[in-house]
Amino acid sequence: MTNLKNALVFITSFTIAGFAGIATAKHMSDHNVNERLKPVHSVYVEGDDVPQVANAAPAAAGGASATRTPDQIYNTYCMACHTTGAAGAPKIGDAAEWANRTAKGIDTVHANAINGINAMPAKGTCADCSDEEIIATVDYMIEQSQ
Repeated sequence: MTNLKNALVFITSFTIAGFAGIATAKHMSDHNVNERLKPVHSVYVEGDDVPQVANAAPAAAGGASATRTPDQIYNTYCMACHTTGAAGAPKIGDAAEWANRTAKGIDTVHANAINGINAMPAKGTCADCSDEEIIATVDYMIEQSQ
């Protein structure tokens, strides 16, 4: 019976010491637990001040009235699809693909780029481009494809 009593005392002491060790472990401090429980992201709606992202469009180089060049727009917004032909986009440099489209009239090609067609959304992925910038970029792609 004494051995059983000693064994219970040892197990109890070991268990209490074990819990004490866990409770004082650095990773279990209130600060660290609170850090791990913080949300990993936030949801913002239009009009909210988003701390990680500027809410204003970046100023164009040379002042707010400076426009982007067609090659800048192409390289930023159009290249992903018009280099690979993704979703049927005519590839820059492929004269036959662009000839099929321009055969319908350049105004139709411009209107399709501005309003969207098939898988291409309106103005491609450049939502802040003006109609004039889109037209100039389409003309640039056509010129590069002749």
